[in-house]
Order: sequence, then C-alpha cells, then structure tokens
Amino acid sequence: MVHQTALGTRLLDNPVWAALDGPHAGFAERAGRAARYPADVYAFAALADPADPAAWADLHRLLGPATTARVKGVDGVPAGWDVVGGGQGVQLVDTHLRAEPDPEAVRLGPDDVPDILDLVARTRPGPFLARTVHLGTYLGIRHRGRLIALAGERSEMGVPPAEGWGRLHLPGWTEISAVCTDPAHRGRGLGTRLVRAVAAGIRERGETPFLHAAAHNTTAIRLYESLGFTLRRRTTILQVRTPGTDAGARAL
Repeated sequence: MVHQTALGTRLLDNPVWAALDGPHAGFAERAGRAARYPADVYAFAALADPADPAAWADLHRLLGPATTARVKGVDGVPAGWDVVGGGQGVQLVDTHLRAEPDPEAVRLGPDDVPDILDLVARTRPGPFLARTVHLGTYLGIRHRGRLIALAGERSEMGVPPAEGWGRLHLPGWTEISAVCTDPAHRGRGLGTRLVRAVAAGIRERGETPFLHAAAHNTTAIRLYESLGFTLRRRTTILQVRTPGTDAGARAL
C-alpha cells in the first residue's frame, strides 16, 4: 500500500473537485471555482471551497437557473438555493487490502456498455451512465457469455469522446466503484475477486485505492472493512437546485 502525505490525504475531503481540477480535467465543464462532469459521464458537480460564496456563484453560472446537481461534502447551501434531496455516505481507504489479478476478469469497454447497464439496473450499485466507462478501467466476469459481476475504477483521464457513489481519480488516489454481482451468482466471492483485481492495477501505478458507500449499507461496509479498507470519514451528498434567475447568481 502507498502511504499518502497529509496533503494527499486532504484531497479526499473534496474528492470530486480534486478529480476535476486534476486527473479528470479533460472531462471538466468549468466556470471559475466550480466544475462538473458531463451529464452522461458522472452526475456530480463540485466547488473548490464550499464555504466560498464566489464558488457558489460560479456553480450557478455553470449550471444555469433552476437546475439541479449533486454535490458531495456540502452541509448547507446559500440563500436562494434549495436542497431537493440527499443522503449520507462513508469514505473508506485501503490500509491492508490484498490486491491480486484475477484470471477470469476481462476488461470491459464501450462495446460492453449495454451489458454493464443491464447488470447495474438489476443490482443498483450506484449511477452508471452511457459514458461512465471512459473514466477508467472496468473489469467483469462472464458466465456463459452473460456479464454477472463488475467492478471498476476512476483512473487515467481517458479520452472523452469528440449518479450514487464513487468514480473518482485524484492525485495519488483512485476510487473503486460500481461493485456488483448478479443476485443468482452471489455468495461465490466474485465481487471480492474483482475488487482485489482492480486494486492490483491501481497499486501498479503507485496509487492507493479508496471507495465510497451509502452509510446505511452496513453489509457492504463490513465487507470492505474485512477486505482491508478502513473507514476514514462520513460525508453528505446533497441534490441542490440553483436559484431560479441569473440575478440570484449575481447576488451571491
């Protein structure tokens, strides 16, 4: 496991911004101190500093009036904004995970997106969109041709073609995400094998795996802890709506 510096660890406090301002800058739609992923890649926006009113004004300018977005690590919104949904999550980091390749795991790409979306629809591991696969490496296991297990990372920037938890790459860290197994094939350790295989690729680059989970998903959290992840922090995800007029952004 790579031991991160204090500065590197602090990046995890605002991981979406750290990704969009760093390794995923090629995906970023940006206005000043606010940025977001394209809507068909990953359903999150971010602020350089959630305590900075100017960053919220930039986010309003980026999104436009009366528009919703998901943001992480934000406890409240400025006057004129609305919170229309949200939830609690946890962030876990690799401290003693056994990472190893898996001989049955195959790398998935754009041609596999229909199969990935079908598995995601049946297992609901979190948002997976039409171009999410471009954010990094996804590994799967097939049975008689059908995709039955999946895990991935948000890794190298990739080449952008000219919703949930996870899908981030920031300096020194890569997130493992979209871990899911077909209900008919659970209990065989397929998800564990894929997490270890994805982590092996992350470790080869000299980076440390981390992941997010819904706070209420105690079964998944216990599993990740048993594999060698350690709970680092709790986090909030808010679905926010921008003020209804451009004048609201200027007032901020």
